[in-house]
Amino acid sequence: MEKKSNTELLAGWIMNVAVLGVILGLCWYFRSVLVYILAAFVVSLLGHPLMELMRRIKVRGKQLPDALLAVITILVILGVLSFTVTQIIPVVLHIVREASVMNTQNVPYNSIINQVNEGIRGLFPSLGPKFNVVTALLEQIRSVMSVTNVTSFLGSVASVTAGIVVGVFSIVFISFFFIKDDNLFCKIISALVPDSMEESVEKTLSEIVHLLSRYFLGLVIEVAGVILVDFLGLWLIARIGPQYALGIAFIAGVLNVIPYVGPLIGEVIGVLLCVVLKYGAGIGLGVPIWAFAIIVFGVMMLAQLIDNFVYQPLIYSTSIKSTPLEIFIVLLIAGKMGGTLGLLVGIPVYTVIRVIAARFFYNHKAVRRLMPDIEKENTDVFI
Repeated sequence: MEKKSNTELLAGWIMNVAVLGVILGLCWYFRSVLVYILAAFVVSLLGHPLMELMRRIKVRGKQLPDALLAVITILVILGVLSFTVTQIIPVVLHIVREASVMNTQNVPYNSIINQVNEGIRGLFPSLGPKFNVVTALLEQIRSVMSVTNVTSFLGSVASVTAGIVVGVFSIVFISFFFIKDDNLFCKIISALVPDSMEESVEKTLSEIVHLLSRYFLGLVIEVAGVILVDFLGLWLIARIGPQYALGIAFIAGVLNVIPYVGPLIGEVIGVLLCVVLKYGAGIGLGVPIWAFAIIVFGVMMLAQLIDNFVYQPLIYSTSIKSTPLEIFIVLLIAGKMGGTLGLLVGIPVYTVIRVIAARFFYNHKAVRRLMPDIEKENTDVFI
């Protein structure tokens, strides 16, 4: 009898593995569809707070239909994206045009720049007696940011426009249903698990959706905060004008989403673009080039310090309930495994793993030791 039970158990395991293999194969074959679904899920996470806010609004004592609220939510998200694109891209293209037509022969000299030039010419005599480091730098910027290169890039983008349109339409269409029904994504996943686990899975997914929604909302607030500080500093201190300040601040804010390397890249690009504006179009504070670059770098560094010591602690501690040490280690591991993409998805993936551990693996010693605060979360969320 025992031998027969073992055989049945083995057959059950084989069947489960076979079913899992089929599911993974289907997921790989339809991976593009899964990408659309996951992207729509992220959009719905951003839309849920707005939906909850609008559900409190009543017209003649009645709540507006969820379908209408979902449409309004999607229109708001698309409106913000459209406003961003239409306001930022023209600014960047204008900076590119300034870089392509600027006169590098009129770059001003000062004692520090002259000393740097003399030192470089002494180390590399082949550069010639007229070599100027500022001129060389601006010429490189002009070559990289030339209209020809930008046109070539836009041509490459246009070649995939059809695929992008299909993807955007698919994401928006799926997002509508995810936003309209907050539990739709959870219902889809719960339908794939055994009945005995359905209730636990639903609670786990509900907590994951709640935490990720707060995280992505916090991320948007963080980006907006960095953009605001950079914009005010570049406009009021560096005096590059509100339109240019907004464009450069937006670039820095978006790059700030990438942990560690993103802020540094944003600062370097910001300094270079401000230098281009100053000596290509005469825009900016009337100080020497080295002082102007230091001022711009200081402004953007201030925004980064505010982000590190104000925005990020609030977002990570209140949204995903993790300590700074946890986040640091997770980002190190994610960056090692997946590079830049790993840094972007590391925290959301860790949040999912953390909630699953709280629900299904709390009895394991390693989980209790590595996450000592998990018992309180487990009690608060699931009981």
